[in-house]
Amino acid sequence: MVRYLAILAVALAAWVLIYLGLKPFSRWFAFDLLSLTESSRIGSAVQFFVYDTPKVLMLLVLIVFFIGVIRTFFTPQATRRILAGKRESAGNVLAAMLGIVTPFCSCSAVPLFIGFVTAGIPLGVTFSFLIAAPMVNEVALVLLYGLFGWKVAGLYLGTGLVIAMVAGWVIGRLKLERHVESWVYQTQMGETAETKLDWPARFQAGWQAVKDIVGKVWPYILAGIAIGAAIHGYVPENFMASIMGKSAWWSVPLAVLIGVPMYSNAAGMIPVVQALLEKGAALGTALAFMMAVIALSLPEMLILRRVLRPKLIAVFIGVVALGILLVGYLFNALDLGSMMAAK
Repeated sequence: MVRYLAILAVALAAWVLIYLGLKPFSRWFAFDLLSLTESSRIGSAVQFFVYDTPKVLMLLVLIVFFIGVIRTFFTPQATRRILAGKRESAGNVLAAMLGIVTPFCSCSAVPLFIGFVTAGIPLGVTFSFLIAAPMVNEVALVLLYGLFGWKVAGLYLGTGLVIAMVAGWVIGRLKLERHVESWVYQTQMGETAETKLDWPARFQAGWQAVKDIVGKVWPYILAGIAIGAAIHGYVPENFMASIMGKSAWWSVPLAVLIGVPMYSNAAGMIPVVQALLEKGAALGTALAFMMAVIALSLPEMLILRRVLRPKLIAVFIGVVALGILLVGYLFNALDLGSMMAAK
């Protein structure tokens, strides 16, 4: 245990030193080594890419490691036991909060859904969990905090949880159980034995989570940062402000419509959101776009079609999209400048 703590302390110290040197290095690389001018579009884009790529990846490694350790306490079996037998209203709140820290990805949507339903957890509570898990992404939360400050991150967390709770409650009130595929209720989910882990094993699980998750998402991150760099360097501020600014009332629904058929993850979307904001996009519009991409992605809907009939999927999309629209307009009504200054 002492050996693992010593290694962790040295690694954290090295992480901090490297992180603090990223911005000076990116400026030296772009403006000294490559001799690009700071005011040029290519210089601005290159400096953005060289700075943001290691910054986002380093934040991601740090976050995923600690979340991986935390997740060793929240297995799917334990989550089902916590939610089973709860009153529906309390269950919606608890399910949304558990969705933040429990393992979830699109490929696990079906087995999690089946496990919850066969454990007797109400349909609305199950949806609160399924909505919160991708929408209130812990990686996005910490990256938002690191880039924009605690107020933006806190608003993202609070509004995402409210959407998950209310949407799950509404779906539960609609009594749509008959629109779940009948074979789901006939499935028997066995309980696998859970083993107690010591702290070295939990640290190893955290490192394994880094290898698994970062190994899968880094292409999305590079793509997101490349898009962000292009927006940062080449998109005029007045153009972005005109189509995604506060004055364009239609920008929020348009952002949601564009985001739904796309597929990315939260880490890949953060650099895009950062670049959009720097170019004059409204906070609510940019975050509505991000939420639509990660919470209502077309691939996830196709996977859920295995267990849900089209009407229930349509209700799910409609309720969550309405919540995202409300969040977008709420964020746009707030003063982004003061929130950024409070970082």
